Amino acid sequence: METLADFQDHLDFSYALDAHVVTVGEIGVSVHIQPETPLFTNLPKLSDAQFENLANGLNTLGRMAKAHDMTLCFHPHTGTGIETEADIDRLMETTDPELVTLLLDTGHVTVCGGDPVAVLKKYINRITHMHFKDVRGDILQALKASTTESFIDGVKFGLYTVPGDGDMVGWKSIFDVIKVLSDAGYQGWLLVEAEQDPAKANPLEYALKARKFLRKGLGV
Repeated sequence: METLADFQDHLDFSYALDAHVVTVGEIGVSVHIQPETPLFTNLPKLSDAQFENLANGLNTLGRMAKAHDMTLCFHPHTGTGIETEADIDRLMETTDPELVTLLLDTGHVTVCGGDPVAVLKKYINRITHMHFKDVRGDILQALKASTTESFIDGVKFGLYTVPGDGDMVGWKSIFDVIKVLSDAGYQGWLLVEAEQDPAKANPLEYALKARKFLRKGLGV
């Protein structure tokens, strides 16, 4: 009940700021915030009971958000109980589409072996928020081969970067689907992320690089 009360306080605060979408994620079994835990040798897995509890809990939070005229949006994330494309499929199947929507993060889906284009096409009517970033394939392979490096280590090494700088996300296909989404009246956020060490990658330089790439790809 304490969690629900805290969530209600968060809804009240967000609503006062004129927010329309509230984003949540799974952290009960997650390792992505543990700086000493090797990532790919400790990928979390929810039991069937835990998965059911998560789905039921999200439906409950979704009802609370809807009562506030807000939308609940779930963020799958590397190193959490919901990270793979199969995890996303199962969660979308076991939650109420009227209560729980999806955040598409191109970087996390890719790192976890999924296809962000397929996810975007499959759940085009449930996506209410998007995070756009790319992945550096050489760093991903090194992280997968490591038995000591954590998710946070990977981020520091440069696992992620802005759209147009990495080499793993199929942006041409994503742009095609985004145009369909736009034509369908999508009104949600599209957040461009670098998610890398600013001491190694100048934020302004990479922001300009991403803007140029996205403007060209989206024709805006």
